[in-house]
Amino acid sequence: MIAALSRESIPHAIIGAAALSAHGVSRSTADVDLLTNEPRCLTPSTWAPLSGHCEIDIRRGDGDDPLRGVVRFSRTGEMDVDIVVGRHVWQQECVERAVEMAALEAKVVGLPDLVLLKLYAGGPQDAWDVHQILGLGAAADVPAIVESRLSMLPKDAITLWRRIVSERAP
Repeated sequence: MIAALSRESIPHAIIGAAALSAHGVSRSTADVDLLTNEPRCLTPSTWAPLSGHCEIDIRRGDGDDPLRGVVRFSRTGEMDVDIVVGRHVWQQECVERAVEMAALEAKVVGLPDLVLLKLYAGGPQDAWDVHQILGLGAAADVPAIVESRLSMLPKDAITLWRRIVSERAP
């Protein structure tokens, strides 16, 4: 999928558990998640060259959905790949700020942006992931950066951040 995205000049970055792992937080996962804001990903013709090699499930979000959609690529015996298609400028900025990491074929979102994405998703696992990120030695500047970007998120994500920060306070 990464090669196909690159071939189509679609900006993307690794997010989710694979990004956590790249930054030093070990967590099991059943798939690899990539983020882009490119609507072409939701068009079947974009994936036509892959159609004989894997199952492709394109799920479009409606107008009220927080995402434009998700494209899942499945192949027996291999880990699924989900391309999360965002709809907000701040999500595209996360992709733009992503960094190359040794031994990976794609960019990975940075820790502050990973926190923002986890807050936006807002589930219990996401909150746990944020706690793990904040516990990393390399994350000393993460809270200040998150605070500076927090206004881009919806109210419930900001509330989750405030709860996590208060739980971590001495």
